[in-house]
Amino acid sequence: MAQNEEVIEALNDLIVINNDRIAGYEKAYSETKEIETDLRSMFNNLADQSRANVADLNNLVRSLGGEPETGTMTSGKLYRVWMDIRSLFSWDNRRAVLENAEGGEDAAKKAYDEAVNAVAFPKEVMDLLVKQQSAIHNAHDTLKRERDRQRDLPQYPLTT
Repeated sequence: MAQNEEVIEALNDLIVINNDRIAGYEKAYSETKEIETDLRSMFNNLADQSRANVADLNNLVRSLGGEPETGTMTSGKLYRVWMDIRSLFSWDNRRAVLENAEGGEDAAKKAYDEAVNAVAFPKEVMDLLVKQQSAIHNAHDTLKRERDRQRDLPQYPLTT
């Protein structure tokens, strides 16, 4: 039973991380100008990715006899880049927005990397986590590539 508790705790930590991603990307989407369709689409897709992750993780936690977490981190350590998103968007350029989103993805990557290396998950759980971990790594790389493309563009505000 102790191993189940450790697995449930680790899965709940990943649920919270994904909830933080959802909140961050929803806020970024709502604060980005409608003309920024590429960013809005990316933010929406990344929030959807985390919603799917949460649904899968919730099912695993329940199957192990646990109660899934529903909140976000209150410590502010993860995704603190979204804490005052309006001030960021009001003066900064696309590159800075993408850098901050990439920083949030760094935190999610770290959480998944630590989880898969720290807990002895059952095979079916590990398979799912590795799949989610890979998707988060890909999201990070996409944000990084997009950020790098912005290197030579002038600054302009993303909100009205």
